[in-house]
Amino acid sequence: MKHLFIINPAAGSRDRTKAYTEQIRSICGARGLDYSIKVSAAPGECRRLAQDAARTGEEYRIYACGGDGTLNEVVSGAAGYEHVAVTAFAGGSGNDFVRMFDRPEAFGELEQLLDCEEVRFDLIRCNEDYSLNICSVGLDARIGTDVSRYKRIPLLQGFRAYAASTVVNTIKGIAEHYIIEINGERIDGEKTMVCVCNGQFYGGGFNPVPDADPTDGLMDVLVVEKVSRLKVAQVVGKYKKGRYQDYPHLIRHFRTNRMRIICDRPTPINLDGELRTAQTVEFSVADEKIRFFYPKGLVWNRKIPAEAK
Repeated sequence: MKHLFIINPAAGSRDRTKAYTEQIRSICGARGLDYSIKVSAAPGECRRLAQDAARTGEEYRIYACGGDGTLNEVVSGAAGYEHVAVTAFAGGSGNDFVRMFDRPEAFGELEQLLDCEEVRFDLIRCNEDYSLNICSVGLDARIGTDVSRYKRIPLLQGFRAYAASTVVNTIKGIAEHYIIEINGERIDGEKTMVCVCNGQFYGGGFNPVPDADPTDGLMDVLVVEKVSRLKVAQVVGKYKKGRYQDYPHLIRHFRTNRMRIICDRPTPINLDGELRTAQTVEFSVADEKIRFFYPKGLVWNRKIPAEAK
């Protein structure tokens, strides 16, 4: 088996290439592993590097060294290749996907990642792209994809960067007109946002659907009605904690394997923190699965009761 470490120097609040490289060489060298290190030089290159390795036909474990965007690229490159498994060697500003495990900090320790277990996770197909974690359209997508503008500002890492982006984008405007086709229903009107979940956490700690299960073959979808600027902070606070049930007249929950959103104009799409733009957005549970490995002994499907938050 080969081990490939793909480092994204643009992930997180600082370039961690040197720290990653030193840890990888020390630990993998001591274990006598067949390993290689690749450093991304441009957006999309992590995906290409993962796909190049997968196309060799050799068995690989690929480590996405960065944050959720890095993990998304690596997963997208490995999707459909059964001889390849991937994981997050966490070093981004959010590291949201691995928060559903009981000890997410373990994904920052290589010794623990090398002693691993494995699970097959679903993927969301979003037009021509894949998502492992969470996609969104609307206010939330604008907020999520603008976070990178703030995350390298001192004192604005993690959730603070998300909060800064929230304030700016709320001022710009709340709702947009969509036509949403889901479970045989056609919803036509102004909406604040639409969130499509495979995983449980995003945005530096938002947990919109605590019961989202990335192995159940379904997407959990939240459709948020138009709200005023005065109301949005209150609604988002509940939404962040997975308490969408507190606003049944404002937030509808669906479970589905396919849906479509038609926008009036090309609209930002948040795809695991990465920006895409489209006027018509098709979401479905992908035919492909991904082999995901994680430190031995961790519990991945933890569910945090809303009342405990």
